[in-house]
Amino acid sequence: MKLSEQKSKPIVKGTAPLPKSEAEELLREIPEWSLAEGAIVRQFRFRDFRQAMVFVNTVAAIANEQDHHPDIFISYNKVLVNLSTHAVNGLSLNDFIVAAWIDLAEEDLHREQAA
Repeated sequence: MKLSEQKSKPIVKGTAPLPKSEAEELLREIPEWSLAEGAIVRQFRFRDFRQAMVFVNTVAAIANEQDHHPDIFISYNKVLVNLSTHAVNGLSLNDFIVAAWIDLAEEDLHREQAA
């Protein structure tokens, strides 16, 4: 099943983080994201601050729906999203699921703006 067809699941504190090899395999489905120290990150670019904020609010809605919240950094028309799972002190499947949902939202936003 594709990442974007899945939902985040509660993580029990003390669960081991994903091994790097598994994280690298999951990245194939979300190729715009990069591995960072215990996280995955992606920078998004928009026409202006307003569009960036629309995107940030969309990401916030996804995060609340999935009950998995990223760190979000905004600089005018750029948005940096950083996903990790604090309960495992690293990466879990939830990070990749939320990243896939964020990618879909970004595609939809750009498609709407082009229309």
